[in-house]
Amino acid sequence: QVQLVESGGGLVQAGGSLRLSCVASGGTFSSYAMGWFRQAPGNEREFVAGITWGGGSTYYADSVEGRFTISRDNSKKTSYLQMNSLKPEDTAVYYCAASRKYYSAILPKDEYDYWGQGTQVTVSS
Repeated sequence: QVQLVESGGGLVQAGGSLRLSCVASGGTFSSYAMGWFRQAPGNEREFVAGITWGGGSTYYADSVEGRFTISRDNSKKTSYLQMNSLKPEDTAVYYCAASRKYYSAILPKDEYDYWGQGTQVTVSS
């Protein structure tokens, strides 16, 4: 069983930056692909970014490509989401997730096995 805890959310002005962290416990972190998702009120949870077990492959939603960067540090059991040039439409609860399909950075949300509780990101205009 893997537990995931996100942190780093908050209120930021448009154009600003935030870095989210997701710390894992209870499992072998390097055995999992990691993903970040987000959910705005009234919307479905959507994919933001994914990374394979060793960090060798990443994938981004078109809406964040070039602005967000996903990374991981297996020695710290932590995944990161660096978010730059934030826009009001990035406002959402952000979730990290872990998948046993460690080899893929492109996974639908149903393929993720463990989820964090989420962290709120609010971007003001």
